[in-house]
Amino acid sequence: MGRKIRVLVVDDSALVRSLLTGIINRQHDMACVGTANDPLVARESIRELDPDVLTLDVEMPRMDGIDFLGRLMRLRPMPVVMISTLTERGAEVTLKALELGAVDFVAKPRVGLASGLNELAAQIVDKVRVASVAQVRRAAAPAAPGAPGAPGGAAPALLGRLSTEKLICIGASTGGTEAIREVLLPMPADMPGICITQHMPPGFTTSFAARLNGLCQITVKEAVNAERILPGHAYIAPGGTQFHLARSGANYVAVVDDGPPVNRHKPSVAVLFQSAATVLGPNALGIMLTGMGNDGAAAMRQMRDAGSYNYVQDEASCIVFGMPREAIAHGAADEVLPLGQIAPALIARLRAETGRWHHRI
Repeated sequence: MGRKIRVLVVDDSALVRSLLTGIINRQHDMACVGTANDPLVARESIRELDPDVLTLDVEMPRMDGIDFLGRLMRLRPMPVVMISTLTERGAEVTLKALELGAVDFVAKPRVGLASGLNELAAQIVDKVRVASVAQVRRAAAPAAPGAPGAPGGAAPALLGRLSTEKLICIGASTGGTEAIREVLLPMPADMPGICITQHMPPGFTTSFAARLNGLCQITVKEAVNAERILPGHAYIAPGGTQFHLARSGANYVAVVDDGPPVNRHKPSVAVLFQSAATVLGPNALGIMLTGMGNDGAAAMRQMRDAGSYNYVQDEASCIVFGMPREAIAHGAADEVLPLGQIAPALIARLRAETGRWHHRI
């Protein structure tokens, strides 16, 4: 048997520390090597124990989890899984943690903590396993205002009529919140409509959409059932629902429903991508970003077979290469690119198509 994943649990609640220790130590491939009740104790424990993964509570005494995470990722970057609360503020803070470099998060229940955490045991240990092999990076500095892709940046107009014919579909999981941000930031205000499925639980996608909307030139919002997909807008699948596409006359519309999990996910990338293959055909552009597992890989191949042009994030720029690797293995990729090159390549392709379209008329 290989070396066990060494986990340090940081939480101010003795009950949570005990529950997480038990969950971790029941796994054949991991061990809780220590616990800490605040970040200052955690700092010493990291030096002494050299853990592979940290689970980190957000709200703690003496120094909150976000301040500690920011310092940790500057001085000793390591895989961190945040243990957050299912509240609006909890969602905001969790997104900040992902921006600072946390690999993933688990939303602990507000009531029934012991039974709730034990019900989440499989999810917790899955995320610890993924974190143990993730590529961890220091947080990137935000773009300066006025720079290309920054808020207020002057990206030139794009497309005219083509922006109403094409749709862009994006799938992502672990590491995806920051990858999606990097793809959307350079998008000019008249981009074709963008539909996004990011694996995320209920209660977090509202804050995620609002955060992106404040940064991007396009409008970013949660998808609403039966609404028309408009140019210059990005629509994020609400956590705990399935999001797919349909036609209504000449328009594309969102379908948001309570369909069953697909590939264990709700929302599922496969659901969005399968509808894109059927509804959009050659009017689709697909993007597969960082994430664990294979959700959406076969459906992205269906998109390509139906005429879509697809971009897949390369291994070096992924936090976790699972979903992109599977998409490539399924023959779904037209181009495999570093994260920072996906948006420029897509925009250049659309501009070239616009030029050809104008030339024809």
